[in-house]
Amino acid sequence: MNIVILAAGQGKRMRSSLPKVLHPIAGRPMLAHAIASAEAMAGEHQTVVVLGHGGDLVKDYLEKSGVVTKTAYQLEQKGTGHAVLQAADFLDDAKDTLILYGDVPLIQTQTLEKLSKLASTGALALLTQEMADPTGYGRIVRNQDGGIQSIIEEKDASPEVKLIKEINTGLMAVPTAHLKRWLGALSPNNAQGEYYLTDIIEMAVREGVPVCSTAPEFGWETVGVNSRAQLAELERTWQLELANRLLDLGVTLLDPARIDIRGELTCGQDVKIDVGCIFEGKVTLADGVSVGPYCVVRDAHIEQGAVINAYTHIDQAKVGANSIIGPYARLRPGTELSEEVHIGNFVEVKNSQIASQSKANHLAYIGDATIGKRVNVGAGTITCNYDGVNKHRTVIEDEAFIGSDTQLVAPVTVGKGATLGAGTTLTKDAPPDQLTVTRAKQVSLKWQRPVKKSK
Repeated sequence: MNIVILAAGQGKRMRSSLPKVLHPIAGRPMLAHAIASAEAMAGEHQTVVVLGHGGDLVKDYLEKSGVVTKTAYQLEQKGTGHAVLQAADFLDDAKDTLILYGDVPLIQTQTLEKLSKLASTGALALLTQEMADPTGYGRIVRNQDGGIQSIIEEKDASPEVKLIKEINTGLMAVPTAHLKRWLGALSPNNAQGEYYLTDIIEMAVREGVPVCSTAPEFGWETVGVNSRAQLAELERTWQLELANRLLDLGVTLLDPARIDIRGELTCGQDVKIDVGCIFEGKVTLADGVSVGPYCVVRDAHIEQGAVINAYTHIDQAKVGANSIIGPYARLRPGTELSEEVHIGNFVEVKNSQIASQSKANHLAYIGDATIGKRVNVGAGTITCNYDGVNKHRTVIEDEAFIGSDTQLVAPVTVGKGATLGAGTTLTKDAPPDQLTVTRAKQVSLKWQRPVKKSK
């Protein structure tokens, strides 16, 4: 199928230098949602995005995101019919053409499949919708037999036509040979002086081409965005839909209205998510995972039974089964924790591997380190991994004990079973099964504390 996505609008009401279709819904540009839904349909597709205002920025986004599309430019804003005409040279006459909008992001694949199936019979297929308040939309005018006769835009509609509740969503699927011929016959004889794509409906009726319609399953599928307020409203609508899908899968959400999924969240059985959590990129929560309030998790894999306590940030990291993280912990990119690892409050871990049953429970920085099994890292411990130019690695072998307020100046290795006394600054390898201490000798001196002189 040919897929044409109109993305040329300026979006003046957004009051932004960013093209409207690049504003995000659930962490992805609106345009990306429309493309993904269309390209998820069965069969092979040729997608053409019609660009206009900020077109170079949109094209740059498409190229960087790896989306395989053709692009066409509408240099002058002369209406939807004129916009589709710019894509005509890319359209294969042997395939039907599906027309979508880059600022209508939540259209679902199953709805597009219904449109495609109708068009495959040789009909012009429209997506229409009944609305309690149809103000601003083109109305579907039907004949006495219920057949679609025309679409009349709001500005051209008579008072009688404005009473019609069935509206045109703008989405349609059309046999391509017909479409190209009808586009060439459009004229701007209307209140806005534009080439209306909807005028092709009357042309189809005159030629005896069947015009039929279908409706979306959900009303929010066809909601367009023209302002920041509409963007925010649609964001909340979509987030509640995503939350309801999780609930249907058996996930416990303490408040479905207070979760944000900005990517792809996959949950196992008996997962529990508290309020205010944000999930970005691809996140997997295995069976029995519990996520406390106000956590931010990005591109992470959390294994079975792990507990993520409040205000924890996890970014591009793996957390092993039955581990306990936080509160107020930070796992940075490259972190890999094995099972039953404890990372406590105000502990930061970066580009490090920590084996099973090891603990860093308070106020520590672990960067570029390899830590073995059953290691205890005391409060205030720092792996000094950066010399100002290069990063160096710290190795702590199984069952080592790192005393509080210890600095490990990498590259350095702590042997198996070694103990580092509190306050140690380790600059050489610590041998296994021995106590290593670096500490100034304690002395006590007679001394008089200064007294503040009175004025």
